[in-house]
Amino acid sequence: MKINQIRPDDLMAGQAAAMQKDLDWLAARKESFVDVPCPVCGTIARRPLYEKFGLDHNLCEECGTQYVSPRPTAEILGAFYAGSENYRYWAKHIFPASREARRTGIFQPRAAIVADLMRRHGLAGGALVEVGAAHALFCDEIRKLDLFDRLVAIEPTPDMAAECRELGFETIEAPWENVSLDTPVQVVAAFEVIEHLFDPGAFLHWCHANLVADGYVLFTCPNIAGFETILLGKASGAVDHEHINLFTPQSLCRLIQSCGFDVVECSTPGELDVELVRRGLETGDVEATSLGPVLAQLVTHPDAEVAHNLQNLLKLACLSSNMMVLARKRA
Repeated sequence: MKINQIRPDDLMAGQAAAMQKDLDWLAARKESFVDVPCPVCGTIARRPLYEKFGLDHNLCEECGTQYVSPRPTAEILGAFYAGSENYRYWAKHIFPASREARRTGIFQPRAAIVADLMRRHGLAGGALVEVGAAHALFCDEIRKLDLFDRLVAIEPTPDMAAECRELGFETIEAPWENVSLDTPVQVVAAFEVIEHLFDPGAFLHWCHANLVADGYVLFTCPNIAGFETILLGKASGAVDHEHINLFTPQSLCRLIQSCGFDVVECSTPGELDVELVRRGLETGDVEATSLGPVLAQLVTHPDAEVAHNLQNLLKLACLSSNMMVLARKRA
């Protein structure tokens, strides 16, 4: 999978204009932002890192989580996502152009992980809820595998919720905070969601309350301690106006465990670190000296197989900049 397959270069200029409208919307409400402690450990001791897109990023000195404070309230975030120009642009332009690449490169592998989970733990039937279902590609791939009796898509953004309904899924068009499920479910999945939330701990408690005994949660999000995110730093695409919580594998697992779950596995299955760092070298966002002579040669090597092998090494070492955590509800 290549960056241009999921974010076509010829469409990204229009996306930048749409995003600027969202940034202006947030900036107009900055006086209503609130100061928060670390979303993982509650510590107030923090080190200011930098400002980006008008938001102040901090590093928790106790657990290493990077987070935005002051941040938009939950109410501001709800209104923001409901009316986002950026999301509307993605739904109209970028996603249709990258749908099949995303299906085969992202969502089919995720569905396979859930299928493997069910086989290994003897699970069958029941319900899966996806929070932040977006365009419902994950739900669509899961439906093909006939694993669950019921699939529910929770999606607060109107255009995306409409797509979920068009594909025939039971859809709840509301923020998760406003959702009361009618029966406990076997699995809650949330891909690239937890980093957006005002209070990720509250979301985990919501998941816990809505799961059956021994139910599972499956999350993906950026890894701020990954190869690409470390080297690009502030210039990383993981650091944007929506990602107000940026976890390390250790800090996300700590948060999950504190909310009543046992971590089954934590991995970093990202595919794009090497390509993103190579682009960073080309644009000047990464200095070759920060890589050292050996890594610089590997990242820029003309043989694509070398890049592939380096990316696989990052995944094995839990150093890719995208992570996945599977956890089981504690009895």
